[in-house]
Amino acid sequence: MRVSIDDVAARAKVSTATVSRALRGLPKVNPATRARVLAVAQEMGYVPSPSATRLATGRTRTVGVLVPFIDRWYFAHALEGIDQELREHGYNLLLFSLGGYRHGQQRRFTEQMVRKQIDALVVLCLGLSSAELGELKLTHVPMISVGGPVEGCHGVHIDDAAAASAATQHLIDLGHRKIAHLSGGINDEKNFVVPTLRSEAFEATLRRAGLQFRPEWNVAGDFTVGEGAAAAARLFELPGERPTAIFCGSDEMALGLMFEAKRRGIRIPEDLSVIGIDDHDFSAPAGLSTMAQQPVQHGLLAAQMLLAELDGKPGAIHEENMPFKLIQRDSTAPPA
Repeated sequence: MRVSIDDVAARAKVSTATVSRALRGLPKVNPATRARVLAVAQEMGYVPSPSATRLATGRTRTVGVLVPFIDRWYFAHALEGIDQELREHGYNLLLFSLGGYRHGQQRRFTEQMVRKQIDALVVLCLGLSSAELGELKLTHVPMISVGGPVEGCHGVHIDDAAAASAATQHLIDLGHRKIAHLSGGINDEKNFVVPTLRSEAFEATLRRAGLQFRPEWNVAGDFTVGEGAAAAARLFELPGERPTAIFCGSDEMALGLMFEAKRRGIRIPEDLSVIGIDDHDFSAPAGLSTMAQQPVQHGLLAAQMLLAELDGKPGAIHEENMPFKLIQRDSTAPPA
């Protein structure tokens, strides 16, 4: 026979409200009483009913995550961090995928998607339409973004412009003057603002150093290994002189470029220096220089802020610029 909260209250000689508060870790419960209730609940094998808990608290103990892609390195690792923190505190994660590159009329976030299903929402580095932003505001739940700026949300992310500038400056400091760029494509720019921030910072850093920005050397790769290789092929087949270094807007594109360079007999770093952003799992084995960030930690911190907000701590959700650092490996060197 299932043990009820009334059974626990009777055995512990307290009210059912006290049992509920003690088991949920809420304040205003005497420490000795809390310990007694927890011991009795464990002894009796009491398991709170999720539906009863929701009715009593108005909480679902579920946090939603709105994501443009589920197959990208950054998003997968950020999700891991979010999930770790939520599970540690007895919360579930509910994923809302907007289907990658589908946009506009083919892709729509609505308040109905999350109504009464979640207590809070994480928005993973997503570019939303004006209609979607309006729907987001109707959810009336605590929100935070992860991975890049999202209009209307405080966020946890690196300074993407600063990271891109530092990567470009690393190539300049090595003595490179002919520098190309593999950027996110039009589809990426529709879905999140990060590619644009990194591309603009690359161009600005070149100009500050008195170097020429060559539009034909700015090639879109859509932030994937396959598209990075395809973009590299287009770059390598351009007539005229070649760049001596390339800044890639993500490590996945940089890895694709390295595969294509090897296929063509272009030596890295002897003929071409390459740097990316992220520190992808394959970057160290490939010897790729990169501006490293830690998306698992980004997800953990964002989840901690949301849970603190749900626990009633004012100002728990705030903007947080996370650290990044240059890791120089074998793929960057002074020009020959």
